[in-house]
Amino acid sequence: MGPLGIPELILIFILALLIFGPQKLPELGRNLSKAIREFQRASHEFRSTVENEMHELERQANLKEARALADEIHSAAQLDSGESAVQPAAAGDAAGQSPEDPTVARELTPVSAAPDTPSIQPEAAHGDAKPS
Repeated sequence: MGPLGIPELILIFILALLIFGPQKLPELGRNLSKAIREFQRASHEFRSTVENEMHELERQANLKEARALADEIHSAAQLDSGESAVQPAAAGDAAGQSPEDPTVARELTPVSAAPDTPSIQPEAAHGDAKPS
């Protein structure tokens, strides 16, 4: 069944005129046009709601991916610099500072991170060591 042409529309109009009469036909036309407009408005509103929800879901997914990537880069940077991959968030929070505060990082670095210096015993260096 194809689209309606001019002859089909004329036939439908003549049948509607015979069935409903000339007084009711304009009222039926107005009601039909109102129903079509309301259907189009509801259809447009539904489509825009679905599109907005899809955009919101895409935005949230992109935000999660960006956070995961940032966490991965941060962890890799910590491993490359020799730091632990575990964030000491409790230490920064307890001191009222953020974990990114450089003073917190300085407090958490181990003492053994200083360059190794050879330990020389004073007795052995001067040859004054006494056998026991």
